[in-house]
Amino acid sequence: MKRTTRQLLAAISGLVLAVATAAPAWAQKQQLIVYTALETDQLKAYQEAFNAVNPDIEIKWVRDSTGVITAKLLAEKANPQADAIMGVAATSLALFDRNGMLEPYAPMNLDAIMPAYRDRKSPPAWFGMDVFGATVCFNTVEAKKRNIPMPTTWKDLTRPEFKGQVVMPNPASSGTGYLDVVSWLQLWGDEAGKGGGWKYMDALHENIAQYTHSGSKPCNMAAAGEYVAGISFEYRAHANKAKGAPIELVFPKEGLGWDLEGFAIYKGTRKPQAARRLADWASSKDAMRLYGRNFAITAQPGIAPKLAGIPDDYEARLIKLDFDQAAASREATLAEWSKRYDGKSEARKQP
Repeated sequence: MKRTTRQLLAAISGLVLAVATAAPAWAQKQQLIVYTALETDQLKAYQEAFNAVNPDIEIKWVRDSTGVITAKLLAEKANPQADAIMGVAATSLALFDRNGMLEPYAPMNLDAIMPAYRDRKSPPAWFGMDVFGATVCFNTVEAKKRNIPMPTTWKDLTRPEFKGQVVMPNPASSGTGYLDVVSWLQLWGDEAGKGGGWKYMDALHENIAQYTHSGSKPCNMAAAGEYVAGISFEYRAHANKAKGAPIELVFPKEGLGWDLEGFAIYKGTRKPQAARRLADWASSKDAMRLYGRNFAITAQPGIAPKLAGIPDDYEARLIKLDFDQAAASREATLAEWSKRYDGKSEARKQP
C-alpha cells in the first residue's frame, strides 16, 4: 500500500522525535571506574543487580588481587583514576584513609550495618560488605595417600608430615595472605620480629611449597590435588567443595584471621553522584543478599543463609581485629615477611 506524502512526513517526524527523546538518556549514561579485588565469578551478578536499578551508570571494573590493587591506588595517589573502590580489604581501605585518599559518605543503609564492620568515623570513610575469613582447604584423597591426618590447629601445619604440602598466599599481593599474617602476629606476638607469631611462621615456612599471589589459588591447588593443604578463605573453599572437590574445610581452633570486603568513594572522583548511588546500592539489603550467597557473614546481620561446611559458631571464632592498627603496621610487617620468606613466592606474571 502506497503512503501519502503526509503519512511519510508524519512517520519521519515520529522517528526524529524518538531519536531526540532517546538521545539524552544515552548521552547521560555515566561510566564509573571501580577498582576491585572481587572474584571474577562475583562481578557479573553484582553488576547486573546494580544496573537493574541504575541503568544509566556503566561500571568499568579494574580488577586484581588486593595487594596489587592496593599498590596501584597508592601509586596513583597524585593522579587518581578510580571513582570508587569495591570489594577491597578493609585493612587496605583504612590505609587509604590514613593517606587522605577517601571521600567520607554515609550511605542510605548505614544504620543497618554493624558498627564492627564499618569505619568508626561519622560519616565513615568506608563500610563493609561481607567478612572473608581464613580457612584451610584439606584434600582428603591426597592426604590418605600420604597418611597425613586432618589438621585441627594452625600449629598442626608445622608437623613433619606436611613438609612440602602446604601452600598459602603472599601477604604482599593477597589480602587473604595479609589477614593470615596479621592474625598469627596478634595471636602469638610480633615483638621486633622475634615474637611468637614470627616463630610460628618460621616453622610453617619449612613446610611451605609455595606462596601464591592469589588468595583463591591455594584452595584451587589443594582442590586439584597438587598439594594437601591450601590456606585460603571461606568463599573459595565453599565454592570448590560445592563443585565436588575432595576437600574438607578446616577452621583452626586457635582463632581465625579475617577481613572485610569493603566499599569506599575515592576522593576527587569526577562522578560523585554516581559513586554515591553505587555506595547506596552496595550497602542495601538486596546487595547483602547477593554477598550472602558467597559468604557466611554480611555487614548487615541476619541476611546470609547457612552455608554448607561453615560452622555455626564461625563468627565467634574470628579474632579481634583493629583495622587502623593493621593499616599502620602494614609496611613494616610486609618488609619483615618478605625478608624472611619471599624466596618461596611464585614468580610474578610479566605485564
